[in-house]
Amino acid sequence: MSSRSSKANKSTGYASDNGKRALSNLQILQSSVKWHHLAQTATSLWDAYSGLLSNQAMILAMNSSFVDPSLQFETQLKITESSFKMVFSIPSLDKVKEIGKSEDKQEDLETLYRSIFNVYEDTLLILVSKDFYKLQILKEMAVWMNEDSSYLQERAMVIISRVLSFASRKVKGYTSVDAPCLGILAAELSLLCSHTDPSITQQASLGMYHLLCIAKCQTDIAKNKTTKYAKPGSHCLQPSPSDTEFLPKILQRDKTKIAQSVGKTLLPSLLTDFVWTLLMKLSVPDPVTASEAAAILKLTLEYHAPKVTMVSKIVDAIYKQLRANASHAMKQAMLRVITLLTRTSPKKVIFQLMDYPVPADNTLILMWQAAGSESSVAPHVLKTILLILKGKPGEMQERITERKRFSLDITNMMPVAASQALCTLLPVGCYKKAVAQFFPQLLMALMLQLFYSSNLRLLTEDRPFYACDALRVLLNCSGLQQVNTALQRKNCWNQFSQVLFHHHGVYLVAKTLSEYNFPQFPETLHYLYKLSVEGPRRSEDSVITIIFLTELLNNFFKDPFPEEFLVLFRNWVNDSDPAVSKLSLQKIASMAPVINEIENVSSLLLSIVDAFLSKDKTVVIRAFITLRSLLVRLDKVTYSSLCARIASSYCPLMDHSNGGIRSMAIRHFGELLRDMSHYTWMLNDVVFRGLVPLILFLEDTEARVVKACKHTLGICASELKWSTSYLFNEEYYSFELVVLNICNNLLISHGNYITDLISDTLGYLRSSRTHLRRASVILIGYLAKLGGYLLHRDELEVMLEAVDRVLRDDDPTIRELAGITHKLFKEIAYTLTSSNIKQSFRRFFNFIYIKKLEPLYNYNLPKHLTGSPMGIKETKND
Repeated sequence: MSSRSSKANKSTGYASDNGKRALSNLQILQSSVKWHHLAQTATSLWDAYSGLLSNQAMILAMNSSFVDPSLQFETQLKITESSFKMVFSIPSLDKVKEIGKSEDKQEDLETLYRSIFNVYEDTLLILVSKDFYKLQILKEMAVWMNEDSSYLQERAMVIISRVLSFASRKVKGYTSVDAPCLGILAAELSLLCSHTDPSITQQASLGMYHLLCIAKCQTDIAKNKTTKYAKPGSHCLQPSPSDTEFLPKILQRDKTKIAQSVGKTLLPSLLTDFVWTLLMKLSVPDPVTASEAAAILKLTLEYHAPKVTMVSKIVDAIYKQLRANASHAMKQAMLRVITLLTRTSPKKVIFQLMDYPVPADNTLILMWQAAGSESSVAPHVLKTILLILKGKPGEMQERITERKRFSLDITNMMPVAASQALCTLLPVGCYKKAVAQFFPQLLMALMLQLFYSSNLRLLTEDRPFYACDALRVLLNCSGLQQVNTALQRKNCWNQFSQVLFHHHGVYLVAKTLSEYNFPQFPETLHYLYKLSVEGPRRSEDSVITIIFLTELLNNFFKDPFPEEFLVLFRNWVNDSDPAVSKLSLQKIASMAPVINEIENVSSLLLSIVDAFLSKDKTVVIRAFITLRSLLVRLDKVTYSSLCARIASSYCPLMDHSNGGIRSMAIRHFGELLRDMSHYTWMLNDVVFRGLVPLILFLEDTEARVVKACKHTLGICASELKWSTSYLFNEEYYSFELVVLNICNNLLISHGNYITDLISDTLGYLRSSRTHLRRASVILIGYLAKLGGYLLHRDELEVMLEAVDRVLRDDDPTIRELAGITHKLFKEIAYTLTSSNIKQSFRRFFNFIYIKKLEPLYNYNLPKHLTGSPMGIKETKND
């Protein structure tokens, strides 16, 4: 308010003929004395006049005070309302004249009568001259005059018109106009422009004319606000007489002209006030006023709906009014407003209509129908609904203070409402073209909503399954009635209502669509590809997309898929969602018969190898199975180029925490060696990288792992041409004897790997698993005993330090075995010499002569050693 006062005209006078009638204190005193003799004759006039003077004094005194602007206005408004009731409740002039018996007395009464209205009018002029914001009092006057038909309405309209005329002339000197009430006042005047009393109509149209002049100036100022060198008075010019854009006579009883002029002239915020006020009038008891408001409101929105703001609030107000049992005529008028607002603001209208509790009541369905009756915006409506369907029902929204929604429920149920709305909108005839345009998007959005709704029904079993209904409506509206019937026969819709069978329901929909060669296949496939490349927002979205896409591809393409689709499955292999990875791996495995026809097959196989690193054990197992199914069919040339990389990927998994993965990694490692028997030389390094875990896990607590180790070690021994006659004979099997046999063969054929094997074994001495520590103590002892001549002193010191820690192990057996190993290391250390010549001679001697070894630990030896691997005789190297 203080800013409004500072922006008022610098002059405190009226600058008008009406302003010159303002009475000075002396004139008021003289008039009071002059008309005091009428106090007995016309009591009501005298009381009104004296009360009015008293009120005027208070209003003007407050106007010049330092009272808080908002409090000042509220107080002035209350006093003005009191004055209004005093002034406009006095008798008419004809009745007043009847009181006076003489001509002089009649003249005095008439003068007093007119002075009352002049004082009231002058008070308003003073207020408006200082602050345009106080034009709001005129808006209140229009409301007060309609509260009681006994008020002198024509006189009130004259004053309103005159004050507006004064303001319209005064505004041309302003650089800003603070008059936020113009929209509401325009609505009140627009109704009075069709009043049954011609005099009121005339004054209302004249007042509307002056109001539009003010609004035009206000609009011009807003447009020119960025002008750098704007001068006072350069913005607002009084419309020329030739400007017949909104002359008073044209505005009388011409609703179209009123709607056009108001919509064109008022700023968006003021036009919204205009629309809001008329909307509230639709619920008034007077049917004539409601009908007039409906007509003007309809015309305004037809011409200028894009300028209206606060659309959501208007829609919400209509919903509340419709639920309050509005009359049929007004109900149609309100629904027409929904249609007109949808034409220009479909997103705002639809979002608001989706924000009410579900299931929708009859009122809301009527509003959906009204919004859906506008064919020109059908694509925009469906786009908005698709945007809503991206949400997950039941998800918690952000902090409620940050939301601009009207519902109090902070869980997002808008997607459920959107699904129900589709059941109403899709069958509408004017939506046929839009439905065809958005068929793939609607299809997949509803497939996802079926999944979300299924989960939601677990919590609230009584909640309707609108996503299912909407999908069936979509099929029927898209010429796919046979598909709907077939899905009904397959009991598909019931499967969607059960979460455990939902994925099968997705499969059935895709398969049935394919069986009937649905014509929307090309655009659906294109959309699914686009969706897959961009990536859905939720992991469950990916699962449904993969199932649907895979089934469509299975029915319309022969394996292998086109490269661009195969790339998708390759990328999905390493998706963060295990379900997505497994689905992709499963589909890739099915392409084993055509693996050699796939372009860039190496990239596909390596993506499967990368899946070995997944944290989900089921994904790793599925990757093992898929890779193996492909490798057995793979061209040997391609296989040989990848065998080392693939074999290396098995080695870390031989020590996996899951027994199933350990056994599969070990077994598949062996199968790869067998497949690549002609390329063994390429795999030597990899074989010896995996040899230590293959030996140590012979002591695994799980039988399947032990069995896999025996199987793969047998393959390794065969490929390396090692003697394996007694290695895994159950009658003579002993872990220590197997270690002894392998170490002897190593020394004969691949002694240069011994130090690497010792290094690998040292790492297992720190294992948390007892059987691995025990086995590694034995293995490292034999490796050191047979290959000690290859060791350097610093290497032996590291080994001694590692075994020292095991000497304090909690397990007594390990402590005992570690003691033996430690003693062996000491003996080896004793034989080491610092002389390079002596060391070289010693290595040469051990290279050409291998001494027969007896078991060092006597760990779990068989009772009968005859024919066992102990039958190692002294041999000479060729």
